[in-house]
Amino acid sequence: MPQAKFLGHACVTLSEGTHKLIIDPFLTGNPQAAAKPDEIEAGHVLVTHGHGDHVGDAVAIAKKNSATIIANFELANLCGKEGAEFHPMHIGGGHDFDFGRVKMTIAHHGGGYGEDASRYTGPPVGFLVTIGGKTVYHAGDTGLFYDMKLIGEMNKIDLAFLPIGDNFTMGIDDAVKAVEFLRPARVVPIHYDTFPVIEADPNEFAKKVGKLAEVAILKPGDSIDF
Repeated sequence: MPQAKFLGHACVTLSEGTHKLIIDPFLTGNPQAAAKPDEIEAGHVLVTHGHGDHVGDAVAIAKKNSATIIANFELANLCGKEGAEFHPMHIGGGHDFDFGRVKMTIAHHGGGYGEDASRYTGPPVGFLVTIGGKTVYHAGDTGLFYDMKLIGEMNKIDLAFLPIGDNFTMGIDDAVKAVEFLRPARVVPIHYDTFPVIEADPNEFAKKVGKLAEVAILKPGDSIDF
């Protein structure tokens, strides 16, 4: 049975058998981080976009583990120039890996690398990851968009990770609407409380989701099987 572990902010690990993945590994400098970069074991590192609180330690983790970074074409190539192995993809595309399958979805946000986010890193994305016969949707940083309804219609989503922190991404009410569109079996709120500007109450989110889906509120370091 696959397992997901929340490491804080938008960082999630997925594992099944010998397969280990990490998504948006912002650990260094993350006040919520439940692990250090040198503690991470992963065969693949997935990055939704180029902002520092998502790229994070991706290159360091990839190089330490001889892991492959999966990201959009522009961002993947930037990581490659820093010495990491990479597999470039783009929105709408899918690819089979040894652990399962990854498909890239749209996300409405931005993407820029470096302290001033000035290096172009291509568009932000979300990920549909199939592992152990189950499908996980990590929305990345995004506002609400109507095509989430299409994603939900075309995929049986067992577990979704959705931002609720507002300001830079969806807030609680928009994230609830996203749950209505996506129809996941379970949903985990992410991207909140890391910094004062994105403080949000996950219990309010869970109350408003109601019977649309099971809400799992994970503290950094918590895991769930799915």
